[in-house]
Amino acid sequence: MEGTVGQKEKQHEFTLVSVSDLASSSSESQSKPVVARFSDDSGLAELRFHKESESAAAINVDLRTAQIFKLSSVQSVCFTEGSDSTEEKSSYSRGVTVQFRNEEESRAFHCAFKQWKEEILEGKALPNGTISATKCKFDDKIEASSAKMYFHYYGQLLHQQNMLQDYVRTGTYYAAVIENRADFIGRVVVDVGAGSGILSLFAAQAGAKHVYAVEASEMAEYARKLIVGNPSLGQRITVIKGKVEEVELPEKADILISEPMGTLLVNERMLESYVIARDRFLVPNGKMFPSVGRIHMAPFSDEYLFIEIANKALFWQQQNYYGVDLTPLYGSAFQGYFSQPVVDAFDPRLLVASPTYHVLDFTKSKEEDLYEIEIPLRFTASVGARVHGLACWFDVLFNGSTVQRWLTTAPGAPTTHWYQLRCVLAQPIYVMAGQEITGQLRMVAHNAQSYTLYLTLMAKMWGPGAEQGGIIQASSCKLDLKEPYYRMSQPQAYPLAQDQQSHPLINTQDIQIQSQDFEEAELMQHPSPNSGAQMNSMAENN
Repeated sequence: MEGTVGQKEKQHEFTLVSVSDLASSSSESQSKPVVARFSDDSGLAELRFHKESESAAAINVDLRTAQIFKLSSVQSVCFTEGSDSTEEKSSYSRGVTVQFRNEEESRAFHCAFKQWKEEILEGKALPNGTISATKCKFDDKIEASSAKMYFHYYGQLLHQQNMLQDYVRTGTYYAAVIENRADFIGRVVVDVGAGSGILSLFAAQAGAKHVYAVEASEMAEYARKLIVGNPSLGQRITVIKGKVEEVELPEKADILISEPMGTLLVNERMLESYVIARDRFLVPNGKMFPSVGRIHMAPFSDEYLFIEIANKALFWQQQNYYGVDLTPLYGSAFQGYFSQPVVDAFDPRLLVASPTYHVLDFTKSKEEDLYEIEIPLRFTASVGARVHGLACWFDVLFNGSTVQRWLTTAPGAPTTHWYQLRCVLAQPIYVMAGQEITGQLRMVAHNAQSYTLYLTLMAKMWGPGAEQGGIIQASSCKLDLKEPYYRMSQPQAYPLAQDQQSHPLINTQDIQIQSQDFEEAELMQHPSPNSGAQMNSMAENN
């Protein structure tokens, strides 16, 4: 009885629009719906395609050797090895094109296919990067409305143009690829979140054997047009529309290339997709461009910014706004404005301590490591000032075999479309030169494809008797990285206070990488690189 019940539970049927054998021009969809049925009735796990109420002309697929690949959101192709050993055959001898009624049914069919394959393989590694999960991880953890807006945004050419016109970003990617041709020549490349397809074209220029450009938004159609319009390169590029969590590829990749960075490096949570693509598609010891990311942080003092944010809430201090007293909402409005991270470019001389940084190694990090990130903070104030919050930026490393190149968003460096980010405290703290500042930055992922930031900064009180009492001044704030204040101003030449002295800054581009093996503990021992002599000179010239 148990065996009979188990067989019934494993049988799955799906109604399809059409099924076509790639070896013929016929289609099984003219008059009656086509049914796909998973079964092991005869002791052999198979997938059978046939018209309803008909068994003739059925197409049988042996699930032991079958593989399925998505061509689009509603179309897939299923390959299986031929059984005629007398004929010379390639890796897969028969292909069947399957047309689904909608994307949801396509996803359900692929999940069922994976379930049956798992039982057959009995825990063996799945080929071609297929995953064992029966439901897409992206859909599990991301709110549908957020995903819809996200893919709509990146499906528009005007937003792709904004990124392409960031010449620091695009130029650094181009240099990192072309200067490391040795890594790309004759290699298979997967472009994760390909967008317009520009990085795929760079990889093809560098001599890649083949590039799979995976893009989930409608931008995939524009990428196809752009690639077709560059035929000398496009013949080695295949655009695949879908999420990296769902699509299947016919071969493993030697290199992953992607631009998964958002504001503060982690916004939009695409780093998780980048890591998933690594686990699904990358060969052992394959390369990732980029391979390492670092979040840099330093306390800052900016009285102008603090006053600007605080003044926004003054509207709610009106006691007679058309006869209405608005003051009951003043406190909420004040906190609301300070819950927005500020995105702009600022003068590095506003920093009151040397930066530190936190390392994310994309070659080793697990997806779950990115769900919650806790960064302990410890600084020594170089000047006496009111600390208004924490300034943040990031850089990423392209660890090529020939050239190692950093893409930095540091203050004082050429401005990128990421700018920098500042978390502003509603209650500043006071420090003296040489005083220690401690705290924590905690980032918790949420289902709107972003993070909630929890920042705490602390310092001992200074002045007569402060040391004996050990009195601590602390200030905390909670911010939503999804809802920043886009200030977008260029760095202002703020005058330094009398007790403030400019301190030397270091350029991230000047750091020599000694090894391709990155040990986080070793990296964390050193203070963060920032803007350097070049940046300091730049700031002085401005």
